[in-house]
Amino acid sequence: MNGPEIRVEFAPELHVFVPQARRAGALRATTDGVSSLGHVVESLGVPLTEVGTLVVDGHEVPVSHVPAAGESVTVRTVARPQRVPGAPLCFLLDVHLGTLARRLRLLGVDTAYESTDIGDPALAARSAAEQRVMLSRDRGLLRRRELWAGAFVYSTRPEEQLRDVLDRFQPELRPWTRCTACNGLLRQATKDEVADQLKHGTHATYDVFAQCTKCGRAYWKGAHHEQLEAIVERALAEFGS
Repeated sequence: MNGPEIRVEFAPELHVFVPQARRAGALRATTDGVSSLGHVVESLGVPLTEVGTLVVDGHEVPVSHVPAAGESVTVRTVARPQRVPGAPLCFLLDVHLGTLARRLRLLGVDTAYESTDIGDPALAARSAAEQRVMLSRDRGLLRRRELWAGAFVYSTRPEEQLRDVLDRFQPELRPWTRCTACNGLLRQATKDEVADQLKHGTHATYDVFAQCTKCGRAYWKGAHHEQLEAIVERALAEFGS
């Protein structure tokens, strides 16, 4: 770009996307005189999924605003809780977020997950077709225009990822209602209905079961239930309302 020069200052939460040498105060950016401010922001490394309001010389502007020479731009982060209009809130996670997907499903949040790398175009197309919020750490994927909606997952730690998603979107929590393997809904089941999935010790010890209406997987309060219960209790304590 070799046109008008502008000053851009990013909210501290967005500094993770900006090279460290350019994080101190406002940075200077040269535009081409025709591209939108949204395009300029993305060219500086920040996906628009993470941008809240854009303020130019004290006035809020749309992402389509074409910056002029000398303008001072403030890029704010997304307001929380973030509302996604037009569809019941549901998510799509890429191949790198399997643990987060299982924990969201544990809490009863509608969460699709691709366990293989199907590529950015296919993920973006599914997000649009099913009206799902795309969660990813892939900035390139989040820049695809066909996405229904998207959000960057800032942490690499599943417990922090989960808390961030719950804080940002505040989905309705309905623990123990979804299959953590396939996202299908669970129903109560008798021991006889799931007997073919039970080892002898399990068959003798447990009497309460659930079964996925989609894949048929059986669930009961097994050895890892206390760990799962702790995840659920923490989420409900902070985000249950």
